[in-house]
Amino acid sequence: MNIALLGVTGSIGTQTLDVVRTCLPDASIKVLTGYGKLELLAEFVREFLPEVVWVPDATRASKLADMLAPHGTKSEILTGEDNLNACAALDGVDIVVNALVGKAGLAPTLTAIDAGKNIALANKESLVTAGGLIMSRAREKGVRVVPIDSEHSAILQCMTPTSFKDGFAGNPSVEKIILTASGGPFRTWAKEKIEKATAQDALRHPNWDMGAKITIDSATLMNKGLELIEAMWLFDEPLSNIEIVVHPQSIIHSMVQFVDGSVIAQLGLPDMRLPILYALAGPKRVANNFPRLDFLTAGALTFEAPDTARFPCLALAQHAAKVGGTLPAVMNTVNEWAVGQFLQDKIGFYDISALIAEAFGSYTVQDVAAIADIRNAEAWAIEFCNTRGST
Repeated sequence: MNIALLGVTGSIGTQTLDVVRTCLPDASIKVLTGYGKLELLAEFVREFLPEVVWVPDATRASKLADMLAPHGTKSEILTGEDNLNACAALDGVDIVVNALVGKAGLAPTLTAIDAGKNIALANKESLVTAGGLIMSRAREKGVRVVPIDSEHSAILQCMTPTSFKDGFAGNPSVEKIILTASGGPFRTWAKEKIEKATAQDALRHPNWDMGAKITIDSATLMNKGLELIEAMWLFDEPLSNIEIVVHPQSIIHSMVQFVDGSVIAQLGLPDMRLPILYALAGPKRVANNFPRLDFLTAGALTFEAPDTARFPCLALAQHAAKVGGTLPAVMNTVNEWAVGQFLQDKIGFYDISALIAEAFGSYTVQDVAAIADIRNAEAWAIEFCNTRGST
């Protein structure tokens, strides 16, 4: 198995390398890309010796080359957006792990599919903004798109596929998909207290170790809204067939209810290496030494309904899922910007949802026929954010 890993220095990227290192001795890393953390990137290049390394610009390329020179590393270093897409289509690559953050992940996903590469997708924004384009093109090219999200991996495992060859969408036996949510760090907080929450408060996730952006999305429940839209496209299920329940222990990662009333759940410790391994090697099960779930010490497993009054981002995402078209792309772009502002302490927690709601009220939704429609929606959203940021 030859792997192109896009976004190696983030949480999913580093855990993917740990999976390869410990579980997949026959796998080879052909491509590594990174935006920052050059010292960490250089360390990974020296260990895995990829054919190609990508960084955004010439300045970082020069610094990386200087770091690698004493070790005689012969990896080719590329820069620029066009070359990022080329990395996703490199000859000899079997599977592209897209662990890029935000809208930057869309073009490489489509490029990889057009090149006939299978996708292990952690970049949920690709499916949120352009799920119809991605899945239809994947079907045309005979390419599989396998999720890395723990919830979507759980759903896939509940459907017990014997092969990924023919895809796994549109299962007629499925009555309902049940997405679980931890509830985030503010699950038990009163709305008045949440209003005063800082970025540091929001970054203290009770169960998962994730990057900053996705951790804030978990705190607002936007992450669950994004996953809702992602599940609609991955599994070809309507909005009405997907339910969200809060499960604070993060032991049940999601469930599938079938037409006979049976419910199958996938359980495990909150460890992203498990869905990464399943995306790379599944449906085969690969032995590993990861920690095991102990039912005698796990304690009670509880469930509750999500509270959209305290977490309005989830309701906004449900609205975007219902309307469709370019509205999810607008939502995603405004959310990315607002989360960045919140992380810099420039806006408050509830300003994130307020900005998204304001954008919804100002935007005229368009159909999505091509990637240009997505880019136009994102450009509108960026202009909207720039206007709000200057006031």
